[in-house]
Formats: sequence, C-alpha cells, structure tokens
Amino acid sequence: MDTSAIMGALWIIISGILVFFMQAGFTLVETGFSRSKNAGNIIMKNLMDLIVGSLGFWAIGYTVMYGETISGFIGTPSLFYNDGADMYNLFFQTVFAATAATIVSGAVAERTKFSTYVIFSFIMTVIIYPIAGHWTWQGEGWLTNLGFVDFAGSSIVHSVGGWAALVGAIMVGPRIGKYKDGVSQAIPGHNLLLGALGVMILWLGWFGFNGGSQLAFGSEDDLIAVGGILITTNLAAAAGALAALMYTWLRYGQPDISMTLNGALAGLVCITAGCAAVTPGSATIMGLIAGVVVVMAITFIDETLKVDDPVGAVSVHGVCGALGTLLVGVFAIDGGLINGGGFALLGVQATGVLAYGAWAVVCSYIVFKVLKVTIGLRVSEKEEIEGLDKAEHGIGVYNE
Repeated sequence: MDTSAIMGALWIIISGILVFFMQAGFTLVETGFSRSKNAGNIIMKNLMDLIVGSLGFWAIGYTVMYGETISGFIGTPSLFYNDGADMYNLFFQTVFAATAATIVSGAVAERTKFSTYVIFSFIMTVIIYPIAGHWTWQGEGWLTNLGFVDFAGSSIVHSVGGWAALVGAIMVGPRIGKYKDGVSQAIPGHNLLLGALGVMILWLGWFGFNGGSQLAFGSEDDLIAVGGILITTNLAAAAGALAALMYTWLRYGQPDISMTLNGALAGLVCITAGCAAVTPGSATIMGLIAGVVVVMAITFIDETLKVDDPVGAVSVHGVCGALGTLLVGVFAIDGGLINGGGFALLGVQATGVLAYGAWAVVCSYIVFKVLKVTIGLRVSEKEEIEGLDKAEHGIGVYNE
C-alpha cells in the first residue's frame, strides 16, 4: 500500500473506533430516558447489538451488502468474510450495522422480551440493513444508478432503524400506565445526566460516522472534504439543539432538557445524508428545521398516534432521517433545488426515502409478527411492573 492508501485505511479505522464508542452513547441515552428498574436490560440489549452484529455481519451480512450485485438489489452472499486486505472496511461497516440495530432498542424499551429483541437484532444486521445498504453503497445498487445521495446513512442507517422501531413499538404496545382514558401520561426517565452524557458521546462519535464515510484521507482533496464534513456535522447538531430549545421555550414556557438533547441528535441524523453535499450555512438551516420537526414529531407520535416510544427514537431517526435525505434535494450544492438543479434530485431522494421506509416497515412487520406468534414479544404484566432487570436478568443495576 502507498502512503495515501495507508492514511485512508488509518482514518477509516479511527473513525470506526469512534462509531464503536457510539454504542456507549446509545446505552446511556436509552438508560437515562428510561426507569431505573430497566437499566440493566437496556445495557444488555445494547451490548447484544454489538455481539450479534459483529458476528452476524462478519458471517454473512457484509457480503450481502457488498458482494457482487444481483439485479442491483442484494449482494451475492458468502460465509465468513476473510479478505485480509479489506478487514478495516469490514470493521467500519460492522459498527454501522450495530448502530442500525440499536435504534430499535429504545423504542421498545421497558416491556419487550430480551430473547425476542436479540433475534430481531440479528436479523436486522444480517438481512434487513445489509440489503438496504447494498442499494446505495455497494456501487451498483438500483438507487445508486438513479443518482440517490445518502453519504453516511440518514436513510440507510437511521430511517431504516427508525421505521423498524416504529413497527416494533406499535406491535409490542405501550407500557402499563402510559395511556389513561386515551390521554398520554408522562413516564420520566430516571437520570437525565446519563442521557446528556450519552448525547455528547454520540455527538463525538458522529464525527467518525460522517467523516469516516469519506473512506479516504490520503490527499489534499480528502483533507478538505473531511474538514467540510466535520463542520457541517457539528453545525447541524448545534442548530438542532438550539432550535429544539427555543421551540420548547416558546411553546411550553421553559426550555425542555430532553427535547434539547433530542434536538442535537435530530440535527446529526438530518445532516448525515448530505454532510458532504451542502454548505455550512445550509447545514445550519437543516439542523434548525430538524430541531423543530423532532419536537413536533415526538408530540404527534406520542399524543395523536398513541405510540409509546420512551426515547423518541422514531422521531429522531425515522422522521429526521427521512427529512435529512429529502433536504439534500433542496440544499445540495450540485443539483439541489435552491441551487438551480430543479426537482430532479429531490424526486430521486423522495424515491429513496419511500423505498427505505417500505423496506423497513414490511421486513420488520414480518419478523415481529413471526416472533409474536412463536416466542412472544412482551413480558408479562407482573414482570413489567417488577422491572426487566430482575425479571429477565435476576439483578438490578442500582444495588446498595
């Protein structure tokens, strides 16, 4: 390998390590936004995303995603990928797969069987997510051929995970006491400090998530590109947090902590598709839009649709992932609507959003339905009231 290739591989490895650390961020966010009696169960689910994701994606998922294309839909699968020259790419893509799976964890928290979740996580990382990724990132997928833009995964990772989370939350049903006479009841998380620390870790990890997706770092052009990606990523996150803070302050009279945290994540999810395709100014506008939209979406899903999502995963990842993908068609420097590109790119982006949404919903429904009629989705009422830590794992996290 020449120096350029070595630098590129090193950047991918470092970025992969940052994305790996995001799993700690997701664990803290989900734990902090949930009740203390379920903290251990959330820890175990996020840990299992890494475990089954690492093994399953290596065993077959990577080739389903990056193997020789079959009609632009799926890669030719083979078992136990073993190309020694490409292990750094396998590592980088593995931690992305684990991220897609863990999005579902928060939406079904506090009432879902551990065994059911582990099975779903495995299927997500070896079938659902890899096929979705093949359509755009393998290079010969059908969405690639249309000109679809999703640089680091607003749709491929986040909206696929978010729409799967929506299906899971609907099918498992709301937590006991969440809705009384059709009115949503607040069930506060037990530790916003953990949630805030988790968001900050995710914000940090996102620089690897988006910056590493450049997949090169060996030339001046690469350096300039990565620098731009880091700036657009950071600005969108900051703008998203600010917008959520101001919107809740104006609407409710006080700046809401959990909504502000989710606003930062919404900005990050939103910019992920177009972080290499828009200007810093456009990234800021996208973040501001996402910060308002995520608050509205959380409220709508909770109060109108009456879908119990304890951490707002569907709104942050599903809604804002789709939003960010569409906004590429508006703000992209090359082909965006406001830059004289017309509606062509926006139409392609909308096609991708609909395709990924349909894929995630249909696949997730089939998997959850099979699990429901076989091993079941939900713990018993007694176990839910007692808490999943004791019921599923035999021990609590906060023991004296």
